[in-house]
Amino acid sequence: MDQHSYTTRPLIAITMGDPAGVGPELCVRLLAQPSVLEDSLPIIWGDAEVLEAAAASTGQKLATPVISLSEFTKGMSVTGPTVIDCGAIELSQFTPGTVNAATGDASFQYIQRAIDAALAGRVAAITTAPISKEALHLAGHQFPGHTEIFASRTQSNRWCMMQYSEEVVCTFVTVHCGYAEVPQLLSTQRILEVIELTHEALLKIRDRVPKILVCGLNPHAGEHGLFGQREEERIIAPAVDMARKQGFSVEGPLPPDTAFVPARRRTSDAVVCMYHDQGHIPVKALAFDSAVNTTLGLPIVRTSVDHGTALDIAWKGLANPGSLYAAIRLANKLATKSLKM
Repeated sequence: MDQHSYTTRPLIAITMGDPAGVGPELCVRLLAQPSVLEDSLPIIWGDAEVLEAAAASTGQKLATPVISLSEFTKGMSVTGPTVIDCGAIELSQFTPGTVNAATGDASFQYIQRAIDAALAGRVAAITTAPISKEALHLAGHQFPGHTEIFASRTQSNRWCMMQYSEEVVCTFVTVHCGYAEVPQLLSTQRILEVIELTHEALLKIRDRVPKILVCGLNPHAGEHGLFGQREEERIIAPAVDMARKQGFSVEGPLPPDTAFVPARRRTSDAVVCMYHDQGHIPVKALAFDSAVNTTLGLPIVRTSVDHGTALDIAWKGLANPGSLYAAIRLANKLATKSLKM
C-alpha cells in the first residue's frame, strides 16, 4: 500500500483491553487482517511486550511498528498501523487468564490515553477490546464499565448504550445496575432521551428514518396494571407519545417477550430496552460473534466488542475476532459520517 492509501483511511484507536484476557491476541490478529486494513488504520493502545508474548503464545507474530506513548504524545506522526507502547504493565505482574488489579489499572490507562487522542482529534474513533470489571474495581477505578468511563471522561450528560448488529439492534435506558434499582431509575425524560439518541444514530448508520420499538418493563407490558406499578402507563407510554409528537416512528410499550420475534425484527430498526438483560439476551442469542457495543451521545466515536475478557480461553488462540472486526467497521462508518456532517 502506498503512502496516499494510508492517509485516506481513518485512524482508529484500538485499546488492548485487559492484558490477561483475549484482547491482546485479538489485537495482533486484526493488525494482519486485510479486511480491516483496507478501510482503516488501526492504532493499538497497549503494551508491546504483552502483545508480543500473546502473539507467541497463539502462534502469531507482531510485525507492526512500535512507538512509545511519549513519542506519540510529543507529536510523532502515525501514517500506518502502529502499536503505541503505553508502558502500563510488565509480563511479570500478571498471569494470563487471571483477574489482577495490575491488569485492571493497565486497561484503564489504555482507555484514558486513547480518549486523549480522540479529544485532540488525532484519531477518528476508538474501538475497545474487553476489560474485566472486577480487575478494574480491584485497581480502584469504580466504574461499572466502558460506557460510564467514556461518558464521565467526555463530560457527556446525554448518552446511552447501543448494541448493534444486522440481526437486531437494542438501546438501553438503564445498564449496569441491579434489577431492584431499575424502576427507580426510569423516567419519562430518560426514556425519551434514549429514543432520540437511537433515532439520531440509526439515521446516520442506515441513511433512513428508523422504526423504533419500545419495551415495557413488566411481563406483558404490565397488562393494564396487573403486573408492576403501572410503569408502562405512568412513565413509558408518555415518553413514546412525546417522541411521536417530535415526528419519530415509534411504537410501544410492547410486551418484552414478543418484541424480538422475527416479524417484529423484519419491520423495525431498533428496540429500546428498559434494562441490561432485556436486550443483551436477544442480541447475544442472535448475533454473539457479530454484534457491536457503541456509546451514543458522546463527542467522539466509540465502539466495542460485544463480549467479555473470556479468561478461560485467553492466550490460547481460540477467541473469535468477528465482533472486534465488526466494531472497527462500525467505528469507521460512524467516523466517516461524522466528518461529512
